[in-house]
Amino acid sequence: VQLQASGGGLVQAGGSLRLSCAASGRPFSNYVMAWFRQAPEKEREFVAAVSWTGGRTRYADSVKGRFIISVVKARNTVHLQMNSLKPEDTAVYYCATTFFQGSHYGPPDPSVPYNYWGQGTLVTVSS
Repeated sequence: VQLQASGGGLVQAGGSLRLSCAASGRPFSNYVMAWFRQAPEKEREFVAAVSWTGGRTRYADSVKGRFIISVVKARNTVHLQMNSLKPEDTAVYYCATTFFQGSHYGPPDPSVPYNYWGQGTLVTVSS
């Protein structure tokens, strides 16, 4: 499995960015796709996840109502639309995926280990 993240950059507070994660290497039925982020000197944290089959989503409270995660199956791509960005959203964003048998019910608890990770893409939000 390979994951290629893109779309990071510099944006002013209140602006928007869309991250993309191109997935390849196998069929992704029963897989969950997710975004995590890590700010300087902080631990990595869960941002959002989506079930490849069914499209059910899960969000961290800190981004709920501002970020939207979606899957474009025809392109094997997962997007993270980030709106109303805040300086505290500044971080390196990573896409990840893992097999989850119950994925049609929705993404698992964020504490579930993700087995495959892409390289990060830096998002910087200026105040």
